[in-house]
Amino acid sequence: MTGTIGTPWLWGGFVALVLAMLALDLGVFHRKDREISAREAIAWTFVWIALALAFDGLAWWRFGATTALEFLTGYLLEKSLSVDNLFVFVIIFGTFAIPRAYQHRVLFWGILTALVLRAGMILGGSALLYRFQWLIYVFGAFLVVTGIRLFTHREAERHPEQSWAFRLLRRVVPSTHRIEGHAFFTREGGRRVATPLFLALALIEISDVVFALDSIPAIFGVTLDPFIVFTSNIFAILGLRSLYFAVAQLLGRFRYLSTGLAAVLVFIGLKMVASGVVHVNAVVSLVVVVAILGGATLVSVWRTRREAGSRRAEAGQRATP
Repeated sequence: MTGTIGTPWLWGGFVALVLAMLALDLGVFHRKDREISAREAIAWTFVWIALALAFDGLAWWRFGATTALEFLTGYLLEKSLSVDNLFVFVIIFGTFAIPRAYQHRVLFWGILTALVLRAGMILGGSALLYRFQWLIYVFGAFLVVTGIRLFTHREAERHPEQSWAFRLLRRVVPSTHRIEGHAFFTREGGRRVATPLFLALALIEISDVVFALDSIPAIFGVTLDPFIVFTSNIFAILGLRSLYFAVAQLLGRFRYLSTGLAAVLVFIGLKMVASGVVHVNAVVSLVVVVAILGGATLVSVWRTRREAGSRRAEAGQRATP
């Protein structure tokens, strides 16, 4: 495996921290099924961001500036790429008519399972890169192609429920259209069947695996340390639920974010492809990622406000006799 700052104690301590926070989240703060208010979601979003920044500060103090910058770049990269997951959450919950009161529980178990799947993918990818170092060029080329495809298909509609994996799941797992509280399974006609909540959960997991195929190689373009890749990835995912409830109604305003994400993927991919000739340090990577994503966000907000102003002006003109 590649060199890593992660000792067994650090790995164990981090996993214990994550499990403790998840237990506190579901067992104390969200024990009852209810709708999550925007104010509460925003508060939890800042909690997860604060924890990530605190961890980054600890990494700076213990392992130096380079490690801390690699973590921060990986965290921002994964956080930004996760925005596509939020769009998919909206589609999935709408497709299966999941009440808002039960959405938090579905996302909780979905993200908990994603932690395990991503841990396996990260450790496996790290081992492959250590054994076959030429794979870094393959990953880089894959990200460049993915970025170009994301740019050329940025307006395409997402239909995760039409994927072959989900159609196969529907054939294999008996299901019902009835929602039985927050239960993932119920009994119908004397047999155990899956409820729409389980189907939504399964589709979220399938979607996460697909997105991980882009995001994990991208973070390997920032650092090859599996502990930094894992921790930055997990911190970004942990805040995904609260971010969804905070901005679900505003996602349509960030129309140019996918263009920014495409540019970031191309940049990271080219960096990996050229890694044998040109070394791009952690500071440059962080500045480029922040500049691209920040610019895309600002342009999106500016364009949305401009169009809203134009619509108000047109409405005012029509109202004027």
